[in-house]
This record gives sequence, C-alpha cells and structure tokens, in this order.
Amino acid sequence: MRWLINARNGAVGVDGATIVEPDGRFDLVLEMPMAQVRAGLINAHDHLHRNHYGRLGAPLYANACQWARDIQAHDAARIAEGRLLPRRDALLAGAWKNLLAGVTTVVHHDPWEPDFDTGFPLKVARVGAADSLEMTPGLEGWRAGPPFCLHLAEGVDAAAAREVHMLDEAGELTPDLIAVHGVGMDADGIARFRASGAALVWCPSSNLFLFDRTAPAELLSDGLDVLLGSDSLLTGVGDLLDELRCARHLALLSDERLEGAVGAVAARRFGLAAPSLDAGADADLVLLSRPLLEASAADVMLVMVGGAPRVVHPDLLPALGAALPAGRERTFGRLRRWTSDEPASPVGPRRQAA
Repeated sequence: MRWLINARNGAVGVDGATIVEPDGRFDLVLEMPMAQVRAGLINAHDHLHRNHYGRLGAPLYANACQWARDIQAHDAARIAEGRLLPRRDALLAGAWKNLLAGVTTVVHHDPWEPDFDTGFPLKVARVGAADSLEMTPGLEGWRAGPPFCLHLAEGVDAAAAREVHMLDEAGELTPDLIAVHGVGMDADGIARFRASGAALVWCPSSNLFLFDRTAPAELLSDGLDVLLGSDSLLTGVGDLLDELRCARHLALLSDERLEGAVGAVAARRFGLAAPSLDAGADADLVLLSRPLLEASAADVMLVMVGGAPRVVHPDLLPALGAALPAGRERTFGRLRRWTSDEPASPVGPRRQAA
C-alpha cells in the first residue's frame, strides 16, 4: 500500500514500512494542508505496565524509595487490584498512552517482555536498565551493553545527592550512562555528571508530583544531552505531549533542545536510527494539527509505526476508507480514536548504523 500525505510542511510518501519520495503513483492521497507531518516521537522513560493504576502516594517525599515504601503500605488495595489486569493488557495500556500522543518508540525501564516480540503495536528500544543504587545493590542485571539507564538522584535529600558520588567512585559514571531524573544533584554532583559525558532523561511532571522540585537549572544548562520521558502514570502527569508542555512552561530548555529531547538527541544516545521523513527511513510518523510544543493528544490526527496506521482521528476515516487494516474505534478518556494493533514489520526500532 502506497500513501501520499500532503501536509502544511511538505509531502511524505509511504510504501509499506518505508518512507519514499513523494512522486509516482499512490494508492491513497491524504490532503492535510492545515496539519504538520513529522517523524514519530521517542519517549525516553516509561514503565509500560504501570500506567493503569493512576497516581499513587501522598507527596511530598524525600526520595523515591520513601515513596515506594509508602505506597506499598497505604495503597496496597489499589496495587493489588491493578495487578489483576493480565500482563499483556497492562503493557498495552502503556502502549496506547504513548501511541495516542504520537510516540512511535519508547524506552521501557524494566526487563524486556516477550510481548514486545509478538505483534506489539509500539516500538520498544532494547536498553539495559537498573532501578537505582539503593533498589539494585551492585547494579545486578544492568550490564546488557551500552547504553544503560539508571534512576539517579531521584529525591531531594542527602541520600539522593550522594548517589552521583557513589556512582562516580565505582567507575560507573561514564558516557554510556543515561541517568533518569537527577533532581537531587548537588553542585559537586552536577559538575561530575556534566564532565562524565553521561546523558539525562528529564521527567519534570513526575518530579514535581513527588518532590515539588525538578532537575536543577545548572544541570540542564547547555552542553548536556537531555532526553525527555513521561514516566508512568503512577507519578507522571500524562503522556509525552503533556510532558513537553510541562517542560516548556518551566523554561529550562530551549524549544530546539526540547524537540531534540524527543527526537534526534534521544535517538543518538540510544543508538537508534535518527527520526527522519527522508526516503529510506522507517515509516514512523505523526500528523499534528498544532505545533509539536503546543500539541496535546487531541491534536494527533494520524500515527504510523513501521508504515502501519495505529491511531487515526475519526475526521480522517471517510478519506482513508478501505486503506486501513483491521481496527476499531475506541474511547480513551475524552478521546475517540480508530486504533489497530495488527502485527506489523519490522518489530523494534532500527539501530543506528555503525
């Protein structure tokens, strides 16, 4: 099936799973003069199986471990109820949260799930990850090969600040590290982290919920690779578009760096092929009715993953007709969208060529 999308910012051709030049014959031409087409977004931090619980806890906390202990004690009934959901359904709840917001590749900060290899509708990057220095003593299991992800300095107390120093003294503060959060870094920790060449995944809404603080401005300043993650709905405000708007409101990164945080910078740090609408790239794309940094899920008109339509706004259904694979209209909160989780190829994001 060959698609041509004529958007406000240009024309994009899709043939099967690949972007092609916008010339020649197409089976379907979608005229979208008021919308912008762009490469699909990369969410650098989520826990896909934990998005159906809702926010847990009674902030404020000194650190994430304190939060984890508190919810086990005070939200035990909600946690037990949430665990009754079949594993694949829980993972799909996280997948659809991301897809509805134009995310086509996500980093799942947990062990790899067999479901990711069997017709999962969202691309999941294979990245080694450990919880934190306190929750994963000795960092068992993180050495799956660079890069590796680790929750770091997720808190506002001395224990959170000390984690950067501990990691540095263990010889693990390296350019292979993609640290998540960084809220509690002190001045010396910031200096060590920035000098190491490591990258940071920023999850501001999660940080603000737990601690009423986020990563220091000195840490986020120019010269550091910053990626953006939504975190799960246990603590995050919503999806990646919500996180972009939250981050922009805080005015700690330029618009250019925010776009890179969900695009080219994230791809480079995870060793993925750069998001692109050039011919030959994977057909991972999103069509937005508003500019990216102002958009919400309500502005997502179309999402394709590997050339497979995953999310379609109902307004486009008459134009797309028989071009769509098997799917159905569903309601997600206030959103009504056509969705499809039909198997597509390739599975998983393409790696950057060496």
